[in-house]
Amino acid sequence: MPSPISLAFSDKYNQAHAEAYWHKHRRGLARRLSDWRDQQLARWALAQAGEPLQVLDLPCGAGRFWPTLLSQPQRQLIAADNAEGMLEVARRVHSPATLARVQLLHTSAFAMDLPAQSVDSVFCMRLLHHVAEPAHRLALLRECHRVTRDSLIISLWVDGNLKAHRRARLEARRAARGSAENNNRFVARRSDIEPLFIEAGFSIQAYRDFLPGYAMWRVYVLRRNPGSEAAA
Repeated sequence: MPSPISLAFSDKYNQAHAEAYWHKHRRGLARRLSDWRDQQLARWALAQAGEPLQVLDLPCGAGRFWPTLLSQPQRQLIAADNAEGMLEVARRVHSPATLARVQLLHTSAFAMDLPAQSVDSVFCMRLLHHVAEPAHRLALLRECHRVTRDSLIISLWVDGNLKAHRRARLEARRAARGSAENNNRFVARRSDIEPLFIEAGFSIQAYRDFLPGYAMWRVYVLRRNPGSEAAA
C-alpha cells in the first residue's frame, strides 16, 4: 500500500543526483574526515545495540555504510530506499561480492514493505533531519518500531550546539527574505524529539554527538520497549 506521507525532498534523487551524492563523501579532506567520523559512530552504535545480525539500512542511499554494516560476517542486511535512483547507483558501484550479501528493497520509510518485527535493528541514518512535522516524525518512528524486534539506530540534527545556533540565525534570515519554504533540513529540539521516541514505544539507551558542543549531528541508540506493540 502506498505511503500517505511523501516528502518533497525525496523527489530530487534521480539517478544523476544519487550518483553525485555517492561521490560527494569521497571528495576532499573535510568530506573524507566527516565520513570517517560517521562510520566510527555507526560502529559504536552497532556495538551498543549488541551487534545485531539482521539489520535494515533505511534509507540506504548508494550504500555508504555497507562496509561498516557488513564488517560483521554473519550479518544479514536489507538495504531499503524510497529512491530507485539510489538503488541503481548502489547496484553499479558495489562489487558482486558485496551485492550478494545485500537484499535491496524499494520502499517508503513511512510504509515499509516488510513484516512486523522482521529485523533485529533498523539503522536509519540521515533521514529524520529532513522531516519537519512532529506527526510525520512520529509516524516514521512508529513504522521503525513495527519492523524492529529490538533496536533503532537513528541520526538527526539536534539543538544545544554552536552549529544549531548558527542554523537558527540562517533560517531567520531566510524567513525574512521569504525563502524559508525551500528549506528541507531541520533541527530538532531535544526536548521535543526525545518524548517522541518514548511515545513511539522506544527507550533511549545511549547517544553520541558527532562533535560535542559544535556539530548538530547526534546518533541515538533506542530500544524497543517490551509489550509496546500498541504504540506502533
